[in-house]
Amino acid sequence: MAHYRECPAYDVFAPNCPARLVLERLADKWVLLLIDRLSAGERVRFNQLRRDMAGVSQKVLSQTLKRLERDGLVERQVYPTVPPTVEYALTELGATLGGTVERLAQWAESNMPAILLARQLYDQCGE
Repeated sequence: MAHYRECPAYDVFAPNCPARLVLERLADKWVLLLIDRLSAGERVRFNQLRRDMAGVSQKVLSQTLKRLERDGLVERQVYPTVPPTVEYALTELGATLGGTVERLAQWAESNMPAILLARQLYDQCGE
């Protein structure tokens, strides 16, 4: 990680800035969906997250949660039951992203007709 010392101001336009790694993480659809799902504030079990996020595999969900936990955005709570109960929630830091991600998701949903039309027109005209 010594090469990151070249970027003390955390300028995302600098090639060695570690903030680029954060942007890379946040550019993943499963990360955005997880943050949006967890932004309601309650703790959620793994299987509930998997049901809520149709299409995500168990492996991808597990990897995504581990990465977010490593980045300090998600916390994992294990309860001593048989079998162990595991719940996830946003950390205080993760919660600061909740509103931004929610607005981004709402923007995507509300602008889909315009985006689909633009794609159709582009495809009709060729490249």
